[in-house]
Parts: sequence; structure tokens; C-alpha cells
Amino acid sequence: MSGVHPRTLRATPAMRRLVAQTRIHPAQLVLPMFVREGITEPMPIASMPGVVQHSLDSLRRAIDEAAAAGIGGVMLFGVPEHKDAAGSGATDPDGILNVATRVAVAAAGDALVVQTDLCLDEFTDHGHCGVLDGAGRVDNDASLVRYRDMALVQAAAGSQLLGLSGMMDGQVAAVRDALDDAGFVDTAILGYAAKYASAFYGPFREAVQSSLQGDRRTYQLDPANRREGLREVTLDLAEGADVVMVKPAMSYLDVLADAAAVSTVPVWAYQVSGEYAMIEAAAAHGWIDRRRAVEESVLSIRRAGAEAVLTYWAVELAGWLR
Repeated sequence: MSGVHPRTLRATPAMRRLVAQTRIHPAQLVLPMFVREGITEPMPIASMPGVVQHSLDSLRRAIDEAAAAGIGGVMLFGVPEHKDAAGSGATDPDGILNVATRVAVAAAGDALVVQTDLCLDEFTDHGHCGVLDGAGRVDNDASLVRYRDMALVQAAAGSQLLGLSGMMDGQVAAVRDALDDAGFVDTAILGYAAKYASAFYGPFREAVQSSLQGDRRTYQLDPANRREGLREVTLDLAEGADVVMVKPAMSYLDVLADAAAVSTVPVWAYQVSGEYAMIEAAAAHGWIDRRRAVEESVLSIRRAGAEAVLTYWAVELAGWLR
């Protein structure tokens, strides 16, 4: 048979490697990490095998390991002992997230970009990403005041990039204004621009010991809406985001590709806890090849347009790549 033969470029491992259109580099991987107040040893998270809530000591060791693996950065989440309606621990310089940030910055040196989650959900007794009004609804503008305060405390602790994950309208502009007014002009903002109200966050709730009452559908995006994701990305770009994010990743590759097509700044994606847990669970049963599934899942996120991926496999995957 004469004619075009696409299979020619798949004939050998060397040929496939040579013509690969998408690649993963360790520097494109960011490791989310949980740091829990009041513990002295890391605590396993049952729904996320291999992932732990770190103590400050185990955080130092994990930062050293991440730096040695050559990944791009770490994203820190705090798990406080005490919560209240305003999420006061989020703006306490001696709160767990801000203490952990100082520890991580000291351990990482110039090897990693230390990033912090800027959201109230881990710190509020009601578990929402903002403060509530008298009717029990999330108050957007009152939440922005708290975000501004959080930004200043996190920047002062040494965070190099603030992950705005609360999905409040105007959050990027509010935080950028606060940082600039305080002289933190080099602190970058990651806008969780298209964050959907997803079932795939389930294990994360265990990881941060969430006390959520109700759901977050009034502020996180409806999974049915593709164009709305692009609208949110466009708004975050206009407000001055340095990086924009799509979350979750694998079920929203269309939204990710849309964002990558229009964004003038880097586009990232978060491979969330449920995505991690599904692959780990299937692999534990012998139903899929674990390493191939991990590599393919992250590669697909890169292929759709993510220039960096937040993934709980960051360090392990980096080891395979190297």
C-alpha cells in the first residue's frame, strides 16, 4: 500500500521520543502540602494514600526532598487546631500556615517557589471560603477585606506566590491593591480563575479537616458551564493576575484549553485530591498500571495547555522523569 504512513513515526521508542509533541519537566510540577498545627509526626490521610499532614519537622524534610527532586515549587495549606467564624488564624502571624511558610522559605532557599493558599475555608468553623452575613450567606466584599489582610501576612512571612482559591468576585484586584500599597510588589498572584464546584475535592476535605456546612455552589463554577470558565479567566487577567488556574484538571481539559488559547500569562491546572485518589485506588486493586496512569494523566493536562501542574505526585513523577 502506498501513500501516507503515520505509523512510521511510532515505530521505535527512540522515534516516539524524538517526535513527542508534549513533554513534562520536573520544574513544571508543584507539590501541594498540608501542615497541621499541634502534631510532632506526619499524619497519613486515609483517602489519599501516600499523602500526609505534615508537622513542622516533617515539612522541613519534605521541602529538602522536593528541592532535590528539582520540582518547581510547593503550595502550602494550613490545618489549624482552632477555628472561628472569621477565620482569625489565617491572619495571625503565628498561625500555622504563616509559621509553616517561614519554615518552608528557610528550607527551600532559592531551589523552590514557596506558595501559599489564600483562602479562609481551612480556618473558618463553618468551612466556607469567606465570611458569612447575617443570613448565613457568603459575603463577597467582607471576604475581600479578609483576603487583603491575609495577603499582607502571607507576603510578610515570605510567600512568593499567593494562591487565591476562594472564588470571590474581585479577589485578584483587591489583593493586588493591598500588596502594592504595602510595598510587596514582587509577590506574585495566582488566580484560581476557573474553579468548579466539583465532587473531586472530596479527599481534600479530609486533608484539611474541613468543617464545611452546605456547599460552595454560589461562588464556585457550575460544572455545566464552559464559557463561564473563560469569562472568569478573562476577569482575572484584567485584574492583574500573574498566573491563572483551572481546577480540577482532568474533567475540565476543555476549559483549560480555552484558557491557554487566550491567556497572556502562564496557565496552570490543579490535579485535585479526587483525581489522585481514583488512580491510587484503581492501581491498588491492580486494575490499572499505576506509573503509566500517573504519567498519562499529567501529560494530558500539559497537552491541554497547562504550563505547570499542581499534583500530589510531583516529587515521585520528577524522579521518574530524571
